[in-house]
Amino acid sequence: MSLPELKCFDYIAIERPKISARRVRARYVLGVDGEERSYELIHSYRERISRVEAFAKLMSIIPAINYGLFTPEIRFEFTLDPRDLRFFEDMMHITARDIFVNRIASPSEFLRPEFVPSEVRPEMAEPMAEIVPEGVEEEEIDFEPDYSKCAVMLSGGKESLLTYGLMKELGCEVYPFFYNESGSHWHVAIPAYRWFEENEPKARRVWGNADRLYTFIERNMRILHGVGKRKAEVYPIRLFFFEGYAFAFLPLIYRYSIGNLLFGNEYDDPRSYEPFRGIEHYNATYDQSQDFELYMTRWFVERGLGIRQWSAVRPLTGLIVERILHNRYPHLFALQRSCHSVHKKGDDYVPCGTCFKCNGILTFLLANGINPRLIKYRDKQIVTLPERLRNGLVRLDRDELEHSLYLIKRSLPNFPLEGKPHWHVEMVHFDGKSSRFDSIPVEFREGLYSIFEAYTRGYAHLKGDKWVRVTREEAIKGVPGKEAKT
Repeated sequence: MSLPELKCFDYIAIERPKISARRVRARYVLGVDGEERSYELIHSYRERISRVEAFAKLMSIIPAINYGLFTPEIRFEFTLDPRDLRFFEDMMHITARDIFVNRIASPSEFLRPEFVPSEVRPEMAEPMAEIVPEGVEEEEIDFEPDYSKCAVMLSGGKESLLTYGLMKELGCEVYPFFYNESGSHWHVAIPAYRWFEENEPKARRVWGNADRLYTFIERNMRILHGVGKRKAEVYPIRLFFFEGYAFAFLPLIYRYSIGNLLFGNEYDDPRSYEPFRGIEHYNATYDQSQDFELYMTRWFVERGLGIRQWSAVRPLTGLIVERILHNRYPHLFALQRSCHSVHKKGDDYVPCGTCFKCNGILTFLLANGINPRLIKYRDKQIVTLPERLRNGLVRLDRDELEHSLYLIKRSLPNFPLEGKPHWHVEMVHFDGKSSRFDSIPVEFREGLYSIFEAYTRGYAHLKGDKWVRVTREEAIKGVPGKEAKT
């Protein structure tokens, strides 16, 4: 069981969602020291939506998944389909382990020091919450997915913009979906959204205040302090939220019979995933992992929706994502704002240039010989990048960082940092943990690989701890090939 010291609430209750023609609302109630404190989660639409109650329930329960470690009871004041209840419980257990490892046992700036555990045992990462719905009963949904249609979740970052460009080029009927967060995070997406609103008639936006709900909940957690800091590099507690964005679009996916749901999840080196003192975890990125995409695709089938959730850029490192986006879709590259603290400057929104995310982007741009000024980085931010990298202010896989520095040094001899070549970083990656051979639906696979080949050094499969080269045909069929000579 989890640590009793982590208990912050007597209970968390979610009231029955209220659905109108263009809005879904659900009130969260926190029991704190004998008091009740509440906040209403709202999703607003710019068109009429089908009143499918199951969708309203799903989008309403997502935030609570993050707090199973901190309350003995999570109460739903409505019935749930057994498949939806199982989804919630599965996600809560996985997320609890990720939160415990990455926010409690390895504390962030938000955790009060007295709550850092002096010892760690696997059972501490299990949620204390009992899930109490009003009842459990099946709710069937009549849906026929069209697999020639793709919903792409757009954030303004490089991966989602590239995903749109790729799927559009392959002839998929693409629906760009923007989740308009009520806080400053929406600034990241504004330049992209303005372009899509003008140029893409299938673009859709949903406004939601989930970010404010998370802040409300976490400000009421006695184990935390400093919640709501403007330039924080990490969230205080919440680690599972991307599917909340996706579920907010279920009424539109339903309306337009969309069969593919794509997030821009790039390649993650599985060698960095190690248990923490016996606790399996996902480095705080479970809802961006291949395991999660596979789970969701299975769950959508079981739920009677048949939606496929996947990533078109799953086999690509960030270095290659940036390369393809800039060289093949420059009009989309110009919209990119990958930053934790995008801020307004005149009529535009520009990156801060110094956060962990900006430091990674600047590194990729310089490694590819791309001018960072094209996406609003300033000279001082470029010149001072080596100092920030030297101080470890970047979150990239080791091989990707070392190889990027190696490429920068080759083209800019005066760059003060040395790198090391890892040629697999410039290849199309496959492995069982992060990028399976079958992670991309077969009808899109060869088209995507044909595009990737123009910007990479071939295909690589991780065998043990060693990368081996495979051909495109072997990658499509899932047959490991000969050892790579790199």
